[in-house]
Amino acid sequence: MTKSHKVSVVMPNLNGKELLEKNLPKLIAAKNYSPNSILEIIIVDDGSWDDSVALIKAKFPGIRLIRHKVNRGFSAAVNTGVRSAKGDLILLINTDVLPEKDFLVSVLPHFDKPNMFAVSLHEKGMGYAKGAFYDGYIQLAMGEESKEFHSSFYVSGGSGVFSRKHWVTLGGMDEKLLSPFYWEDIDLCYRAAKRGLVLGWEPGGIVEHHHESTISKFPKSYVQRVRERNQLLCVWKNITSPTLTRKHIGGVFMRFIKHPGYIRVVLMALTRLGVAISKRKKEIRESKVSDEVIFSRFK
Repeated sequence: MTKSHKVSVVMPNLNGKELLEKNLPKLIAAKNYSPNSILEIIIVDDGSWDDSVALIKAKFPGIRLIRHKVNRGFSAAVNTGVRSAKGDLILLINTDVLPEKDFLVSVLPHFDKPNMFAVSLHEKGMGYAKGAFYDGYIQLAMGEESKEFHSSFYVSGGSGVFSRKHWVTLGGMDEKLLSPFYWEDIDLCYRAAKRGLVLGWEPGGIVEHHHESTISKFPKSYVQRVRERNQLLCVWKNITSPTLTRKHIGGVFMRFIKHPGYIRVVLMALTRLGVAISKRKKEIRESKVSDEVIFSRFK
């Protein structure tokens, strides 16, 4: 028998007024469709300086609005929303993602399994997430779309449903190490997988992702450096296999040779090395599944 679940929607926002005007009516329509079991919609405004807050207050009074006085980054905004959520499930959805009316109906039953951590929604045109370890780094790819539920390497922090119970146990997104953005959902899901929890992709949970996120408003060179820095930090924190760690060290030297400018990325990461090492020790203590086993699932 299917358990009764309640979903809290958490949407981080930074200067997303135009996106909110287009997307919130779709989300509210989905909330009003009772089989989705959406209990509440929470928007965490992360220090916007446009008219986002005024828009939400004027046109969408039924939404719970939480405000950061200053911009703290994606993971901090998400963690704030989850802490105040009342549902046993958390839907993380970005301001540029539009849901179908019944998009959660086929997702909810997966959480009847006690070890289910997260289920990725089906962004049209995209399949489940794949992960591999080569050239000394965690590398990401996309599997094919299908009509069947599929295991996933990670679940997107912009269009995925998460068990709040397991989220709290894992400590949520790592805002101390990975702020302001990128790799925080991969890090969280990898930690879940190493503790034996399940990650999946549901073809019936259909949404459209228009890729108009606020990250595109930052300088491209800065965004790229942060992305590469956080890729490094995720390896330093999470890859605890001695064999893969040796391969990573070799991979870093190869990048130095091929791309001398990569030294700048490494120097950025080294400023957070102490944090990464401290968290790595915790991963070594608490992990139940090896790195090799996790990557073997996606060959």
